[in-house]
Amino acid sequence: MTLHSTIDRVTDRIIARSEATRRPYLDRMEAARAKGPARAHLSCSGQAHAYAASGEDKDRLATTSAGNLGIVTTYNDMLSAHQPFERYPELIRDAVRAAGGTAQVAGGVPAMCDGVTQGEAGMELSLFSRDVIALAASVGLSHNTFDAAVFLGVCDKIVPGLVIAAQAFGHLPAVFLPAGPMESGLSNDEKAKVRQQFAAGEVGRDALMAAEMAAYHGPGTCTFYGTANTNQMLMEFMGLHLPGASFVPPNGLLRDALTQEGAKRALALSALGNDYTPVASVLDEKAFVNGIVGLNATGGSTNLLIHLIAMARAGGIILDWEDFSDISDITPLLARVYPNGLADVNHFHAAGGLGYMIGELLNSGHLHPDTHTVAGQGLEHYTSEPKLKVDGLVWEKGAGESLNEKILRPASDPFQPTGGLRRMAGSLGTACMKVSAVAPEHHIIEAPARVFADQNEVKAAFKAGELTDDVIVVVRFQGPKANGMPELHSLTPLLSILQGRGQKVALITDGRMSGASGKVPAAIHVSPEAVDGGPIARVQDGDMLRVDAVAGTLDVLAEGFDDRPNVTADLSAYHAGTGRELFAMFRDTVGSATTGATIFGG
Repeated sequence: MTLHSTIDRVTDRIIARSEATRRPYLDRMEAARAKGPARAHLSCSGQAHAYAASGEDKDRLATTSAGNLGIVTTYNDMLSAHQPFERYPELIRDAVRAAGGTAQVAGGVPAMCDGVTQGEAGMELSLFSRDVIALAASVGLSHNTFDAAVFLGVCDKIVPGLVIAAQAFGHLPAVFLPAGPMESGLSNDEKAKVRQQFAAGEVGRDALMAAEMAAYHGPGTCTFYGTANTNQMLMEFMGLHLPGASFVPPNGLLRDALTQEGAKRALALSALGNDYTPVASVLDEKAFVNGIVGLNATGGSTNLLIHLIAMARAGGIILDWEDFSDISDITPLLARVYPNGLADVNHFHAAGGLGYMIGELLNSGHLHPDTHTVAGQGLEHYTSEPKLKVDGLVWEKGAGESLNEKILRPASDPFQPTGGLRRMAGSLGTACMKVSAVAPEHHIIEAPARVFADQNEVKAAFKAGELTDDVIVVVRFQGPKANGMPELHSLTPLLSILQGRGQKVALITDGRMSGASGKVPAAIHVSPEAVDGGPIARVQDGDMLRVDAVAGTLDVLAEGFDDRPNVTADLSAYHAGTGRELFAMFRDTVGSATTGATIFGG
């Protein structure tokens, strides 16, 4: 199939825009490859330190060069999605030993659960944790004793942080190893209803607790299509997972086989063999365009608008929100997974999953077919699915048709002809909206503003019965420079209640919303942010605002708006406690949301 002209045009635009930064990056990676790992060049003392705790692998590390695999793990018991990683190092060591190599845990990096920190002070460290993860992973790999790496990560900021680190060591091959989703429990829709009932005072905390425990009940990724599962999708569309690995459940025989095969594959791609495929070759401009297509075709998390930009910049590739918008305009929405529908990711996987979607988008000309991947040359590899048979792990042709068209549709008959994300621009700045979960009747909202300095003020106004009319809730001073750009997902239940009452309601914020948000129109990531002099700092209660997801505009309709002074805020309460005082340098140096909200030259 001929590549869609917009995909071709946007890719060429990204290549041209990135020329001055991409070429120096590739030159650095080639120089690192030519130098090779320092393992063989270390002093005897250095080698002894590196191998001292390697047990049965010690002699092999000191005397042979079959390949040493670095394991970067994000294991902890706080994240259900990451708890299964506890078993992975031993699985990986066994697999690599059988292939004649060795494996060492290069480093453990932090990983926080946004579900635990929603609405709490810790959420103000969430976005910054992505760059901390990149830094910590780089420290682990800086020993420079590895021929390849595997990265164990799933959730929201973790995979983007690991990708940034993998790009810094882009001369090495890398395979990303997921843990898979937890089994389906209480449906996401039922969980959301109980949350709304609790917010409205219709049920008590005991009912809320019972519902939450029934929804989040075991190891694995949360089953809605939020940021964590969007990450997993991207790793396949961009060629860093083994095909079909994303949504296989934890701790089963197939998952273990995929983990071990991924480890062996990483070593097989090293410069020691004949199939050298470093990260720098996999994550090129075409791979990022394919990722943006996947994001739109699946109705993925708005958080990836920020993360993909930061991930790309780590490899010298400059993405712009306009790239996302142009691709969204021509990408069909093929999936309905909660919050864009009632199905969860397990239902999505059973209906044909990513293999079916990638096949459809390849056939319709929406994906670059000729990318490098860890499975080999060409994205066609990712239309197959893994099976565990008597003779071991094999890949077979995936579903040729959707097994449930209420969840997955062909590109010729999509849920909607355009993607799930919309760029917004106007007199309030630039923003984005996840439109795939918003009903068409809510795509255009014109209503008076009610301005708040944080989400707790919104909750207080709701409880006091103040939000009874049509309203556009403005929550400002929530950007990366102000307080780390927390997610405001805890506002979702109460805003949904207002919408359910028949009120016109929308949200405008320079903060973020969770990847699980969506039914209420939310113009988020507003840039410039309030603390950086953005127009959102001039909005007053009662100003008529217009949020138009059809035209992609975000405007204030008040007279004399441009002549007003910007409001300032006392942000000191955000800057201490729960470790926040340690992140002052992040707030001082972070770039805008439009450049990835990163401290790395954003």
